[in-house]
Amino acid sequence: MTTYYYKVAGFLFSVCLPADMDAETLLPSFRPFRIAGQEENERQLFCFAVLMPDEMPEEEQKRLLEETDNDMGHLNLFVTAGGYEVELTGGSCTHRMVANADFSSLKACLQLEDRNVGQALSSLLRIAFAQSILGHDAVSIHAAAVYRGGEAYLFMGTSGTGKSTHASLWIKHIPGTELLNDDNPTVRIVGGKAYAYGTPWSGKTACYKNLSFPIGGMVRLSQAPVNSFCRKEGAEAFIALYPGCSVIAEDKRLRNCLYDTLARLAGMVKVGTMDCLPDREAAIVCYQALIK
Repeated sequence: MTTYYYKVAGFLFSVCLPADMDAETLLPSFRPFRIAGQEENERQLFCFAVLMPDEMPEEEQKRLLEETDNDMGHLNLFVTAGGYEVELTGGSCTHRMVANADFSSLKACLQLEDRNVGQALSSLLRIAFAQSILGHDAVSIHAAAVYRGGEAYLFMGTSGTGKSTHASLWIKHIPGTELLNDDNPTVRIVGGKAYAYGTPWSGKTACYKNLSFPIGGMVRLSQAPVNSFCRKEGAEAFIALYPGCSVIAEDKRLRNCLYDTLARLAGMVKVGTMDCLPDREAAIVCYQALIK
């Protein structure tokens, strides 16, 4: 086995692969986040080991928690006596991952004949990372993120709302704006301040920047015939932030960790909702509202 080390949003984790599997080939989006090794006394977020089929733990009694579809295929999440199990099926191939209760130790069996095996591995790592960080004042959010003037701005919303479009409008019409991540930035509270981080997961846009910035604002977008920004505070800010956060909602511990983090974020970050068109004015209205 060969061990590879990565640091995303300041969190260290390792990926152990059989000798004939190469992380540089399987996980190209992870290259900016790879580090040489683990420093003495540095704590790992989790260890992710890819095993051969005969090395995987036997399937135990499990209960289906949820089913979802993503760009990789169909995903089943099960709860087991020891934690969780994930099955990711694309075409005729099913990849399997088992995790302990806090997602600190993970084992996976990948179907190497799948031509998208690297993407499957990345998807399973994203799931593991998103749950692991919840107990560390951090959350993975489905959003597009840009940065300008030393601050990051995040745009949230349901699929098809226009998060990527709004980010591109900022880049086009607000000088000095650049894309940080187009799908799955990480938000983390460090030293009483909220930061947004680039990650290896950026949807269909190849934007894998190992950068972080203090958050200047977080906005939930909705399509509308007019452009209108509304500032949210307290409970309303919490409600605006919650959708799109990655959490196993049935897990009380993980859910409460997320609630605590979002409650703190709602009190330290500018949060708003934005009814908008896909035009220049929408970017200007949003930007001006956030920098007041």
